[in-house]
Amino acid sequence: MRIAIIGTGGVGGYFGARLHDAGEDVTFIARGAHLEAIEKNGLQIFSALGDTCIKNATFTDNPESIAPVDIVIIAVKLWATEEAILAAKPLLGDKTGIISLQNGILAEEILQNVYGLQHAMGGVSNIAALIESPGVIRHNGTMASLYFGELDASNSARVSDFYDACERANINAQIPDDINVSIWEKFIRLVTMSSMTALCRMPIGPIRSTPETRDMLSQVLSEVIAVATSKGMQFAPNVIDEQMKIIDGYPPTMVASMCGDLRRGYRLELPWLAGTVSKLGKQLNIPTPTLDFVYASLKLYENGRPDEAQI
Repeated sequence: MRIAIIGTGGVGGYFGARLHDAGEDVTFIARGAHLEAIEKNGLQIFSALGDTCIKNATFTDNPESIAPVDIVIIAVKLWATEEAILAAKPLLGDKTGIISLQNGILAEEILQNVYGLQHAMGGVSNIAALIESPGVIRHNGTMASLYFGELDASNSARVSDFYDACERANINAQIPDDINVSIWEKFIRLVTMSSMTALCRMPIGPIRSTPETRDMLSQVLSEVIAVATSKGMQFAPNVIDEQMKIIDGYPPTMVASMCGDLRRGYRLELPWLAGTVSKLGKQLNIPTPTLDFVYASLKLYENGRPDEAQI
């Protein structure tokens, strides 16, 4: 299967490497120092599920140099979404599917607006992985799964073919009944994890074991679910308990990538996470006081650590 990865970071790099090692025809799109290091030393993956180094693949910063593919995976930071989606155009054949594995809930809407359901698909990744240094991906823990499907819940050959490719790569993959619900369920946990670990500057273990921060964590969950429900998503009656159970199962040292970005002084995905829920809450007349507080508290770090910062 011909697959193009736009964004060879923690998510795209890890899953692309697994698919390549299983024999799929994978092209990796990267840029800058990361691409230079990969071209020199290969794409190095360090993981409890097995280390690998990809050298005999195509690495490029120019999508126009690639022939049309079967699946395009977009795995860039959220502020680069529109650029990445437009960059996918040369990669498209009549039946090419585009799957965003990004955080947030907005990429699928943009994909549909630009390319329609002919190409737009939905996807969710569950993994803790990041660029440790140029050319090096570090996968933390053993969680590494993919959910994907057509946005209209139809069956298609490209979904089946990509599922088979994931099976060959020993990737834990699932085709849910409705990928839209899966995207929102991931978003619920992501907003909660990113908000709480970044706000507290702590991993999830101490947050969920301290009564005051556990209560705040639960409140964040409740606010995201209220907004999602108002947007038409339907969840099980005990969805908060279900989501808390999942979070309770995370390794105690786990942090969201936004917490790492805050620590390193990088730009934050805050507007697309807590900021999106806060904005939708105002539009839908749904109170989101906890997430309003999170957004306001981290707003000054949105574009990276300011010179005046005291941390």
